[in-house]
Amino acid sequence: MRNFKMIKTSLAALGLLASSVLPMAAWAHGGASVDTDQCRVQIGPHLVHFTAYQPQLAGTTEYCNSIPDLGQAVVVFDYEGKALRNMTVEFEITKEPEGTRVFYAPPSTHANGTFNSTINFTEAGKYRVHITLVNEGQKVDEHIALSVGSGQSGIPTSTIVVVLTLLVAGGYITYLSNANFKNAVDKLLSKKEA
Repeated sequence: MRNFKMIKTSLAALGLLASSVLPMAAWAHGGASVDTDQCRVQIGPHLVHFTAYQPQLAGTTEYCNSIPDLGQAVVVFDYEGKALRNMTVEFEITKEPEGTRVFYAPPSTHANGTFNSTINFTEAGKYRVHITLVNEGQKVDEHIALSVGSGQSGIPTSTIVVVLTLLVAGGYITYLSNANFKNAVDKLLSKKEA
């Protein structure tokens, strides 16, 4: 009986945790937590966040490593922190494996911490996003692999997390408010205990 109460308490805690924490994690940085955000590029001690949008096809859906459709895409580079705002940065996107340049923004400073441009991707395949910090005569280049035209946009991670959170929270609320459902769950859990 003691284990049964512990299981119920654990389920209650899990339900409360899921309903309060997961939505916040899903909405931060476009559905990715800061630690696992693959759209972040570290250039020396500095961080740049790369995001691509296809507003004419997918509204405000953010892409990072894979843009599902060919055509116009808005690429955005956001500086994390203020130090890069005074430094010279250049941006380039190349078609791989040939290394053919499809976009280039020459070295410049961006006092507002953001640079964006529209690119027309006409060929499906693999690309590479280069971000180069030019500081005191030295260049530090980092990059992100990018695929374009895979046609597999799928369901955004943030949507999946929100739906799962709502299901867990809904199940927990049903458990607390519906005696028949509660009895069925309790009966199922007590069978597993035996």
